[in-house]
Amino acid sequence: MRPFLKWAGNKYKIVEDIKRLLPVGNRLIEPFVGSGAVFLNADYKSYLLADINEDLINLYRTLGDYGKDFISFTKTFFTPENNTKERYMELRDVFNTTNDKVLKSALFVYLNRHCYNGLIRYNQKGEFNTPFGRYQKPYFPEEEMQLFYNKLKKTDVELRVSSYEETLKDVFYGDVIYCDPPYIPISKTSNFTQYYQEKFTILDQLKLIQILKDLAKKGIPSVLSNHYNNLIIDHFEDFETLDVRRIISCKSREKVKEILAVIK
Repeated sequence: MRPFLKWAGNKYKIVEDIKRLLPVGNRLIEPFVGSGAVFLNADYKSYLLADINEDLINLYRTLGDYGKDFISFTKTFFTPENNTKERYMELRDVFNTTNDKVLKSALFVYLNRHCYNGLIRYNQKGEFNTPFGRYQKPYFPEEEMQLFYNKLKKTDVELRVSSYEETLKDVFYGDVIYCDPPYIPISKTSNFTQYYQEKFTILDQLKLIQILKDLAKKGIPSVLSNHYNNLIIDHFEDFETLDVRRIISCKSREKVKEILAVIK
């Protein structure tokens, strides 16, 4: 199943590789759930889906609570009148100021599909600030939203706004962890780690790896995604490399090398 959100580093294209490496377990924990590609295509009894981005988790909660009615409401924003820079900026301002969680969740989908490259980016004030994308006819992911809703309703899913440190404190024997953190940038110009209000630093990368290694000693395995980088691979004995096509700019799609590291 394809996620309904556009997402930097979306794992949909390599989800079968990830599933092949994920160990058997009772519950899948994702501290960086993002677009939910792994959740949508995995088969566990239960899930803990967490992310530091409150807007993202509220969107999933709203979709789970209201289903088809919310999907229909969101669709009303996908009109030719709303596909202009001026209207985009107006709706982006509404998103950044409203306290209405249903409206904010619908606008999150609108912004995601109308903004530049689907980039989810915030400034230091916590305001969404990605510019207008100038697409001729942005796609409304009605079927994909319905499939996501169906998966939420058919399985035992906990949605949580939480940092990766807090999420990984709540794991038990029988859990399996999949981590897809903000990647180490492959160049200075591709540093998009300002994903929410806090940057994900090199120290965070190393801290995450250590936490996963400590959990592995307790019998809790994990799989980690990241760019192929000496800083990362030097910490693992068991990893695979993949050539993945990524959007480098609005006109360029190049293959980059990534790793999937197994920690057990």
